[in-house]
Amino acid sequence: MRVTHLPDIGPRREAERGAERRVAIGTFDGVHLGHREVIRGCDTVLTFDPHPLAVLNPDALPKLLDSLPIKRDLIAGLGVEELVIIPFDREFAGRAAEDFIDEVLVRGLGATHVSVGENFRFGKAARGDAEMLGSRAEFETRVVPLVEVAGETVSSSHVRGLVAAGDVAKAAEFLGGPFLLEGEVVPGDRRGRELGMPTANIVPDDRLVHPGHGVYAAWAHGHPAAVNVGVRPTFDSGRGLLVEAYLLDFEGDLYGETLRVAFIERLRGERRFESVAALAEQMQRDAERVREVCAAATVRDR
Repeated sequence: MRVTHLPDIGPRREAERGAERRVAIGTFDGVHLGHREVIRGCDTVLTFDPHPLAVLNPDALPKLLDSLPIKRDLIAGLGVEELVIIPFDREFAGRAAEDFIDEVLVRGLGATHVSVGENFRFGKAARGDAEMLGSRAEFETRVVPLVEVAGETVSSSHVRGLVAAGDVAKAAEFLGGPFLLEGEVVPGDRRGRELGMPTANIVPDDRLVHPGHGVYAAWAHGHPAAVNVGVRPTFDSGRGLLVEAYLLDFEGDLYGETLRVAFIERLRGERRFESVAALAEQMQRDAERVREVCAAATVRDR
């Protein structure tokens, strides 16, 4: 999948004029099942970075489900040929909805088909909507209704709530696969190494959702992993929130590398132990449970 940005699409698209171009448009935070239905059958995905609320109303911006690299990889996994990223700023936000259609969809991308969710809005003062898109003769418009799973509407906000509550298994039902988190592996306190269970440590991005405090079964770097999300109350380290992943059957140094963690199931809450020995015993039990959960999991990532 190739990735391009709005200023780069014009001249190249002119050379491709006449080809069919099916374009899905949206912010696609989480790339959940509803988003996947919008994207289905499209060869091009058009999205925005940063999230429009970061520019229009930062106080209303929620913690997001995906970093841009994760979003990119999830979209690529859907068989999309091109991801077009619009750098969203005040200037772009002030562009009239009609101009967005004319300059980006028609002249820039040469769209022959456009796919959006039923609640998609665009353009200055959010004047543009699915009805406006459908009124244009230059392309066909597909409007995708909200998707439901087991009677519940699939939405990014609902998934955020599930992840923050630690219910990553339920979140996966709406996402179409495990919730993903990634970050650079940084030095920790080396307490896991002292206990014979060295961990790869990530300081989560405060702009993104992370699972609630607890211990999880996950996949990381191709290995089952016991992952603790929290503040390590047994040691009172004062270091703040950390994601600590113990990769089973892994030997090596991951410092400085980007580690992506796919959360499968919450095993227990984070708690303080009376002794280091008691903690070590629980960690061994956690590792055994991780093997069972990961062996039974049908997917490792999305």
